[in-house]
Amino acid sequence: MTTEALNFPVFHSHNGVSADNVVFDTAPAANLRKAKDLDLAQAAAEGSMPAFEELYNRHHRRVYAICLRMLQNASEAEDLTQDVFIQLYRKIGSFRGDSAFTTWLHRMTVNQVLMHFRKRTVKFEKVTEEGETPDQIVAGTSNPLKMQVVDKIALEDAIEQLPDGYKNVFVLHDVEGFEHEEVAQILGCSVGTSKSQLHKARLKLQRLLKKKANPRLVAFG
Repeated sequence: MTTEALNFPVFHSHNGVSADNVVFDTAPAANLRKAKDLDLAQAAAEGSMPAFEELYNRHHRRVYAICLRMLQNASEAEDLTQDVFIQLYRKIGSFRGDSAFTTWLHRMTVNQVLMHFRKRTVKFEKVTEEGETPDQIVAGTSNPLKMQVVDKIALEDAIEQLPDGYKNVFVLHDVEGFEHEEVAQILGCSVGTSKSQLHKARLKLQRLLKKKANPRLVAFG
């Protein structure tokens, strides 16, 4: 299925725009097509569904492309694209125009996919003091299904404590297996920044896990 076949989301949400405020206005389509993203976002926040649909028409292909590049699965990319726009509908009122709308939406899309990644059963990797190529971070995690539940919870909690920049690079590179060049493209940063963030993420994660004082969690040998 291509992006041409993606359906405009149907919303049943008590968050963001109130159902009582939804307005199916009759503004000419030509006017909407000429409007700036910020103006459309403000109109959508006030309940204009045509304005929101125009934002969807402008940006859903780009969102789908980001999802597809990160997920490498067309079906999942379609689902996540819908999720992104549902999230956008809920959060549209928080866009203030401090950055370009495309930048804001790109960040929301990446965060949505990263949340999807973190819901998966993943294996976590051990870091060395130098942040070099890691071994397993938990003994026995070559088969994540055999990890004890308490260990999984502790690891996921530690990852959630990482700053967003560190966490995003760590999840993409060490959990999902993207190369630094791909991480840089996905996150819109340089390869050098990706490598630096990963190095810092590994060291911080190691320190967080050592605080758990659980010999199963940090088997540095």
